[in-house]
Amino acid sequence: MKEIRWGFIGCGEVTEKKSGPAFSEVAGSSVVAVMSRSEQKARRYAENHHIGKWYTDAQELIDDSDVNAVYIATPPSSHATFAIMAMKAGKPVYIEKPLAANYEDCARINKISADTGVPCFVAYYRRYLPYFQRVKEFIDRGIIGKIINVQIRFAVPAPDLDYHSHNLPWRLQPDIAGGGFFYDLAPHQLDLLQHIFGVITEADGICANRGGLYLAEDSVSACFRFENGLPGSGSWCFVAHDSARADRVEVIGDKGQLSFSVFSYAPIELNTQEGCQRIEVPNPPYVQFPLIKAVIEHLQGLTICECTGISATPANWALDRILGKI
Repeated sequence: MKEIRWGFIGCGEVTEKKSGPAFSEVAGSSVVAVMSRSEQKARRYAENHHIGKWYTDAQELIDDSDVNAVYIATPPSSHATFAIMAMKAGKPVYIEKPLAANYEDCARINKISADTGVPCFVAYYRRYLPYFQRVKEFIDRGIIGKIINVQIRFAVPAPDLDYHSHNLPWRLQPDIAGGGFFYDLAPHQLDLLQHIFGVITEADGICANRGGLYLAEDSVSACFRFENGLPGSGSWCFVAHDSARADRVEVIGDKGQLSFSVFSYAPIELNTQEGCQRIEVPNPPYVQFPLIKAVIEHLQGLTICECTGISATPANWALDRILGKI
């Protein structure tokens, strides 16, 4: 594939702020069509971004002969349906994370990709960001020695929308999102750690709803073990007081400690016997750009992108184990 002509299924906030413009900034790639169930939204997005076609039906976009690759930017519950439709039509897919709303749907997507030979990529873009590549470099170089333990701590106050019990955002509706905010945010953390340390092979968790704002879990504690025997743990609270706000991963080694954030990109903190360093690493304006570039160049036969459905599935397995879904 020399020219990648994308069709977007979904045109929400993520396509505006993180991904959409990046598809047109890579040589040999362009966006030719967009789809939303809302005619007004699809038309407005197409006009605002100078996209020639818009649809309200996903199958019509997939059947468009001008479209030869599909970006799926809808809530997780529809990922499997749209991905399978596109791959059966012979069109590679790039899917927003998590790959699906449950582990079983991930397996379905991967089977169709294997059966058809059509590539499936997943938007775990943090693997490709300079900030996290620096984190991985420190660990791989043994700067903090042998890794002993990994700990995640995440806490945020509930946003105003969470108090609208009769009109909750889709991220708090488990039948659409797979769970609550944990299923939306923790995949980035777990996928990144598996990218660095290997697949999680054991996971368990305790979930609770302490705020009473919605039915989904709002507090989660988990423990897990990577394939190399490394133990890890995590705590997530989505109804915390502002004073408890936290976004931190601590990697403890026998020669030091490395701390970093996953969402705020606060300076990386490296503590060794030589002292404490704070390292700032800027990211590109559109954070998905490095991964999207890798996906496009993979389709063009120029490189290999390993952010696939297969590599993304262990994150869903860990999520479902922690939530007691499997």
